[in-house]
Amino acid sequence: MVFSFLWELPTILKMGTFADIIWVFSFFLSFLVCSCFRMSRRYDSRTTIFSPEGRLYQVEYAMEAIGNAGSAIGILAKDGVVLVGEKKVTSKLLQTSMSTEKMYKIDDHVACAVAGIMSDANILINTARVQAQRYTFMYQEPMPVEQLVQSLCDTKQGYTQFGGLRPFGVSFLFAGWDKNHGFQLYMSDPSGNYGGWKAAAVGANNQAAQSILKQDYKDDATREEVVQLAIKVLSKTMDSTSLTAEKLELAEVYLTPSGSVKYHVHSPDSLTKLLVKHGVTQPAAETS
Repeated sequence: MVFSFLWELPTILKMGTFADIIWVFSFFLSFLVCSCFRMSRRYDSRTTIFSPEGRLYQVEYAMEAIGNAGSAIGILAKDGVVLVGEKKVTSKLLQTSMSTEKMYKIDDHVACAVAGIMSDANILINTARVQAQRYTFMYQEPMPVEQLVQSLCDTKQGYTQFGGLRPFGVSFLFAGWDKNHGFQLYMSDPSGNYGGWKAAAVGANNQAAQSILKQDYKDDATREEVVQLAIKVLSKTMDSTSLTAEKLELAEVYLTPSGSVKYHVHSPDSLTKLLVKHGVTQPAAETS
């Protein structure tokens, strides 16, 4: 059909009216648009196919899914690592879980904050816990933080290279301590890439959070100062109008005076006191 139309095109252009010529160009424009659309769709159906521009569309789509999840922020201090996350309450009828939603303990010296599809995160967290315990059982010492992160990211990378699989739609912020490098903060994405950070944000509005962190982060900040910065960043970037203890999770990794690694998750009462202390919310009025 197209070839016969092209054969008659000179006659149409020579003898046709102005309206006929406009129709011809409209036909070709729509044909080219549909062809380009079909061409692009050829490369986003599988994770194993690169587009001509060198892109893996399914991995990019997984990152877009993370951009719709609640924010998670990690900040490195000189005496610990602070993780803070935004819990999205979708309904007043939803029963809040007694366990944490954004923070997870992997081993005694490593914890993580997640942003993305929680069912995907549960699979990877369980995998990381098993790997950490296997290392401890074999070598009788905790697994180095970066080695644990790299091992988990190798698993994530495999889901972008083999057919019939889809990438994990979740990003992690890993906080930990080991005897080799002290306190560390890592961020990983669905592609399996990871890197060490002084301060990082994932999830919704992560670009705005990164901009604030670039301006206000200090290398010699203490845990208390970092907690204040994390709360400030989350209050300015989260979608909710007000920041309350029900919408927030905060955890810290630090060393106790005895030298052991401590992972501490703040209770709702503790979070309320912190928010009032830093002027984010007003103290509750006392009832007589």
